[in-house]
Amino acid sequence: MASDKPITRVTFFKIPDPADQQKLINMYKEMPKKATKNGKPYILSVTAGSTFDDQRNQGFTVAVISSFASLEDFEYYDKECEAHAALKPVANSMHQGIMMAYFNNAVA
Repeated sequence: MASDKPITRVTFFKIPDPADQQKLINMYKEMPKKATKNGKPYILSVTAGSTFDDQRNQGFTVAVISSFASLEDFEYYDKECEAHAALKPVANSMHQGIMMAYFNNAVA
């Protein structure tokens, strides 16, 4: 995976309580401004929302898509970002399952 290509991260959470779902979504709304690297925002975009009730979602109730300019930025978010570090314990306290994958777009 090339580090100079944009990275898309997709995360799914199983959070049964709608109030907890909204709490996590609200935290993601703030992420593009709160997440900084060298004093500047570095996340290209964040999209998050509750999933529709559908058997294909396999019980995942919140979906989040985050975009980063590079693998380096993605790794910073995953391992060093203070805003993401603050989100993790909140998410961990409410979810009953999580799935995450990241990739380079092979279509565009």
